[in-house]
Amino acid sequence: MNNSITNTARLLGAGLRALLVLTLVTGVIYPLVVTGVAQALFHDKANGSEIKSDGKVVGSSLIGQSYNLPLKKGQQTPDAALQWFQGRPANGLGSNSINTQYKLILSGATNLSADSKVLIQQVKDAKAAVINDNSVPGYTVKPSDVPADAVTSSGSGLDPDISPAYADLQVHRIAEKNGLSVAQVQKLVDEHTDGRTLGFIGEPRVNVLELNIALKDLVAKK
Repeated sequence: MNNSITNTARLLGAGLRALLVLTLVTGVIYPLVVTGVAQALFHDKANGSEIKSDGKVVGSSLIGQSYNLPLKKGQQTPDAALQWFQGRPANGLGSNSINTQYKLILSGATNLSADSKVLIQQVKDAKAAVINDNSVPGYTVKPSDVPADAVTSSGSGLDPDISPAYADLQVHRIAEKNGLSVAQVQKLVDEHTDGRTLGFIGEPRVNVLELNIALKDLVAKK
């Protein structure tokens, strides 16, 4: 009987020591090592790929933002703030009332099929808005000029980038709204256009937040 109790106590002691060691290794040491390596080698990515302006974090290079005017009385959908470059439509799975900077917080597509009447109408409405908003004196946008990413949301609904074609389409409007020359704004777009990753992955793209920060700085220098 005594031997049985002694053996049980030994097993419990061994099990407790194993638990403590594994907790220390997997719950403390390993996370600290991984965090330390991430901070040392991938500091920017480990901290959310933050983008700063005037010394303050204004967003992430991985998540798109909306550039809209405040809602008017009775309005359900805000008007776009047309002095800024606009991103893709943000039609994800839902929104929240807490995070006001990224109101569309649930990443995901609309799940609407290609023949959905709702989706077709959304695309038609978005295309009409893009043509109307970007047609300024001396520059008229034709329906054939509107690229797909200007009227459709991405698979995540939070795409931070637009195609160079969509950025170029907005150049004349941005110049007119901000009192800049078309050449100045086009140069800004060209400077913020990234090519394919490693030369063959993905498509050329323009990060809207980074571009708008550069636009803000350019306007301030006028």
